[in-house]
Amino acid sequence: MVEDKRYLLGLDAGNTVIKAVLFDLEGRQLAMYALDGQSSTPHPGHVERDLDELWANAREAIGACIERAGIDPRHIAGIGCAGHGNGLYLLDKADRPLAGIQSLDTRAAPLAASLAAANGDALHAICLQKPWPSQTPTLLAWVKANAHDIYARAGSLMLCKDFITFRLTGERVSEISDMSGCGLLRMPECVYDDDLLSLYGLEDAKSLLPRLIDPAEVAGTVSAKAAAETGLAEGTPVIGGYFDVVASAMGAGAVSSGEASIIAGTWSINQVFSDKPVVDPNVFMVAGFSPGRFVNVESSATSAANLEWYVREFVERGGHHDDPFGQCNALVGSVTSAADDPLFHPFLYGSGQGADFRAGFYGVAGWHGEGHLLRALFEGVMFEHRRHIEVLASAGVAFDRAVMSGGGSRSPYWPQIFADGLGVPITVAEARETGALGAAIGAGVGAGLFADYETGIAAMARPGAEFAPDLAMRHHYDRRYRIYSGLAETLKEFWATLPNDTMEEQ
Repeated sequence: MVEDKRYLLGLDAGNTVIKAVLFDLEGRQLAMYALDGQSSTPHPGHVERDLDELWANAREAIGACIERAGIDPRHIAGIGCAGHGNGLYLLDKADRPLAGIQSLDTRAAPLAASLAAANGDALHAICLQKPWPSQTPTLLAWVKANAHDIYARAGSLMLCKDFITFRLTGERVSEISDMSGCGLLRMPECVYDDDLLSLYGLEDAKSLLPRLIDPAEVAGTVSAKAAAETGLAEGTPVIGGYFDVVASAMGAGAVSSGEASIIAGTWSINQVFSDKPVVDPNVFMVAGFSPGRFVNVESSATSAANLEWYVREFVERGGHHDDPFGQCNALVGSVTSAADDPLFHPFLYGSGQGADFRAGFYGVAGWHGEGHLLRALFEGVMFEHRRHIEVLASAGVAFDRAVMSGGGSRSPYWPQIFADGLGVPITVAEARETGALGAAIGAGVGAGLFADYETGIAAMARPGAEFAPDLAMRHHYDRRYRIYSGLAETLKEFWATLPNDTMEEQ
């Protein structure tokens, strides 16, 4: 082993899976270990996790990753963690886990609607975001109104990756990309704001907010306790980390103004970087992650989570496929697009247009098989990405090419469907674990190994396959997108009549 060899550890904490990935300074992945956690749904619309399990999985993943790599942990120069945005993670006043609410939770839908009606414009004027169901401050306001005991016991508000950073370092800290992404910062300054808290009805919650730093700033170092639990070296620097959409874009090679990133994961993430935030009430959110660096985001829980549901409920049932996602891709590849193909709305978890939106297959005929249904699912996800991208274009942040990451980018067919349906070249990142890579790049910046993000990305992130749009498919997809959109508009009244226990809660 060369004594001055240095590595960077990237962690990626999603809604269920936690990954630890070790990279060298050229971005080569040396080892990866992932563990899938459990979510619970104690009530309709509630999606929660056990924070002790989250940490247990994180420490196991870190230790196993180091063991697989066979390296001396003292040679890890820095650690960065990316995590899913929003949701609500609370510690009590003794720093013990109190609540873990995930970003698929919709319990606060009625409260979000009432907050938006009463204060939406005023909130947007400060944080460039309006209330929505699994937004962190909206969930905290729900807890205040409906779970008085939890609110009274709360001592610290964190986001997903902040809890892991806390367990690694003992530091009660968050950073501006996650906190701006959840609507808790005044923009463009990226600072806490008393008036903002008051508009959420949280004027008494300021003491819950953690110390705020820049993402690449060192939050603390690995404690003796965490070192013993994970196999890390005590004293290893840990940076503030990233809202995972920012980290994934960096790992895919996008960070500079005008560059675009599409993430087809649990959420449909569509984002364009800029040196100033876009001010438009129709844009879902704007997050800042460094002075003069912003990302304008249109997103909803309408992407590859739909395929995960299909695999879980239909393909994996009975364990009759060793490679369920490979089976789905093979079925998509077995059919040829036709004008009468079925359509799919990817609204299993609602939509940014309405929490009461539902998924469904439409126009299925007797000559259609499973491959047609799966292709409809792939196309429906792309169409919802396209809807988000049109909102960004209307706000003046159009783009002519994009990098794609997330689970959907690993399909041999989905990136081409995106390129054809969006009409722009799509580049898929070489790295599979772009969220962890982006967090590792940030750790390299924080450790002083790279002068800035561009330098780190040039050293560690590389493009993979490129998919050029097939111009012959554009008319086909334009027609189907019009039908898809018109059908959604027609079904709004029907969806609103469906029983929804979540919508009845206050």
